[in-house]
Amino acid sequence: MPVPASHAVPISSVRPNLSRHRPTGIDELDRVLGGGVVPGSVTLLAGEPGVGKSTLLLEVAHRWAQSGQRALYISGEESAGQIRLRADRIGCKGEQVYLAAESDVHAVLGHIEAVQAALVIVDSVQTMSTSEADGVAGGVTQVRAVTAALTAAAKGHGFGLILVGHVTKEGSIAGPRSLEHLVDVVLHFEGDRNGGLRMVRGVKNRFGAADEVGCFLLHDNGIEGIADPSNLFLDQRSAPVPGTAITVALDGKRPLIGEVQALLATPVSGAPRRAVSGIDHARAAMITAVLEKHAKLTIAVNDIYLSTVGGMRLTDPSADLAVAIALASAYANLPLPTTAVTIGEVGLAGDLRPVSGMDRRLAEAERLGFNIALIPPGREEVPTGLRALRAPTIVAALEHMIDIADHRSSAPAKVCRLDTPH
Repeated sequence: MPVPASHAVPISSVRPNLSRHRPTGIDELDRVLGGGVVPGSVTLLAGEPGVGKSTLLLEVAHRWAQSGQRALYISGEESAGQIRLRADRIGCKGEQVYLAAESDVHAVLGHIEAVQAALVIVDSVQTMSTSEADGVAGGVTQVRAVTAALTAAAKGHGFGLILVGHVTKEGSIAGPRSLEHLVDVVLHFEGDRNGGLRMVRGVKNRFGAADEVGCFLLHDNGIEGIADPSNLFLDQRSAPVPGTAITVALDGKRPLIGEVQALLATPVSGAPRRAVSGIDHARAAMITAVLEKHAKLTIAVNDIYLSTVGGMRLTDPSADLAVAIALASAYANLPLPTTAVTIGEVGLAGDLRPVSGMDRRLAEAERLGFNIALIPPGREEVPTGLRALRAPTIVAALEHMIDIADHRSSAPAKVCRLDTPH
């Protein structure tokens, strides 16, 4: 009979091991990490090449050193001179940031022993190799062996370890899938290369919530956290225009204001075009069909263009109503007030369904100065500064849209009322 290495004990007699987070100095990153880096923890930051992972982590090393603690930045992709040039550009200076260019994990472990840093950053795990495993750097066997060696060092010495990982074209982390199971925290770094907005999403976190989101703005002089990102996703204008609707999406636990814009145009030739950006194409097609069937709006014969502002991606079903209202507003040429938000999921039967986190969404809308909320029926408490217009169906929502629309638009409205569905 096998002899266990230790005895099983009642859970009530086990002393909890309370983790102590050390802030990185970047509030948006600390938000996702649950308060900061835990000594002895291993964090994997994954993202596409060129999205700004190295810039973010060099800023982390800089802020960490400003708190009086040593940070060791090891790169297998750039020389120390190249890192220094980037550090000068973003203002990263100080004697507490140590740089090394290595691709052999044993040399990396030597630097860790010599520097005795409280934070170690390895950029990237796919460029590291070890003689104790077969294959080339970046291969399945090598990545597992390198990660295991670095993780053992972090746990043994008690320093925080951040590993950089590249993602494939499909969006998964390059290397073995089990790499995510070897670490304590997994963060995904996302962003549009054509813009400066970057998002850090928590995927796994043994020391905090795993569904937090941090917002950053990448610019020529580095990267900075955006504490209030909602204004990035709104089109600043002085007067309302047709074809726009504002919603409040939940990205993780974070409410974000987003704007949907719709444009209908007469087809030049052939079948009508469908161009969708920032919104799921299938849901946009479904909402168009619902408007055709239940509200009798003949919009499918037009070219339809749908987009979000600021490169925002709306995957939350709560944005369905905003898409429907934007399309109907463009069709009727009726602009909504800039102080109105629309939140709700649209069903195939033309009904509006409640969505989770409505309290947080409405509170965010009130905080930003909105005073009208077009929402499905529900029991949530509405902030005092908001007037709730509840609609059980898409037709009822469109009737509310007509009531609150800005009829002072310079162009005449295409329709004055909605046809009653048959």
